[in-house]
Amino acid sequence: MKKLITAFVFILAITFSAQAQQVKTVSLEQTKGEFTQKGITLSEGSYVFNISNNDVGTDVGFVLVPEGKDASDAKNHIKTAYVTKVVANGKTESSKTVALKRGTYKYFCPLNKTPQYTLVVE
Repeated sequence: MKKLITAFVFILAITFSAQAQQVKTVSLEQTKGEFTQKGITLSEGSYVFNISNNDVGTDVGFVLVPEGKDASDAKNHIKTAYVTKVVANGKTESSKTVALKRGTYKYFCPLNKTPQYTLVVE
């Protein structure tokens, strides 16, 4: 019985380890009034967004919304994509893990008043 439990725990640990390795990072930089990356194409999967503030002069953030949804309504935002802390000048902050399915999304910063850019998941 001990061997069975040990084998089960080992398989479970390998499974969780493999899943944790599948999270990819997307790094985005904001300058005054814009993101330097004007569009992104990704494959379906789990992502963490790292948002850098390159001398914007104010705190910045990150909003991700499915295309076609009203971006001005916070109920349409993908909350896990929000940075966990506003990004101060010269700093980088991260979102939680975001599971993205195939489709088109819009990303922008309401604090830095950036345009809405397109993120495509294939």
